Amino acid sequence: MTWLNVVETTVTGLGYELVDCERSSHGLLRVYIDRLPEQAYDLPGELVTVDDCEKVNRQLQYALETVDADYSRLEVSSPGVDRPLKTPAHFERFLGEQVEISLKAPFKGRKKYSGVLCTSQDGDEAAIASGQAWGLVLKPADADKPLSKTAAKKLAKDQAAGIAAPQDVYEVLGFTLDEIREARLVPEVSFKGRVRRAATPADVAVDEAQELGGQNK
Repeated sequence: MTWLNVVETTVTGLGYELVDCERSSHGLLRVYIDRLPEQAYDLPGELVTVDDCEKVNRQLQYALETVDADYSRLEVSSPGVDRPLKTPAHFERFLGEQVEISLKAPFKGRKKYSGVLCTSQDGDEAAIASGQAWGLVLKPADADKPLSKTAAKKLAKDQAAGIAAPQDVYEVLGFTLDEIREARLVPEVSFKGRVRRAATPADVAVDEAQELGGQNK
């Protein structure tokens, strides 16, 4: 089992979602976690807390010892307000949300598009079934008003049911995961200044050399 498998198994085993995992040339291993909507946690709420990060951090320290992972410092944190979407499961979870994608190759002279994430109705059926093909409901510049979240959810459900969006108002940009460089949630700011997905108050960073009594991995 590789160190990445250990990280994924540990994080999911504790009831969290593994959003991303990064390794730096200086020995830093950074793990991003998120809460799952159907999961119960010690503290209520949708946002990752410092306690969540500390719990995962402690368990990862022990788990990574079993594969002799080569790192000197471990950080566990939330994915932030603009969390990335990387796997089919990520896209499935945030169906109907505002998402920004960056394409590898320009389409109509642009690489970046923002819209409501919906299911794909075009392209290879196998790609759709495996979660590799998705779509963005776009709002043309001449539309009267921005797409509300309620309308966005309805459009996403209509797309999933095979009901086309009204082409005189909205258009749908289809894409596959191998065609995009990255995809991220678009943070939503309310009139009170809050965002839908606030970042964790503080990242949890543990220096392994200090934790293990001065021993470096």
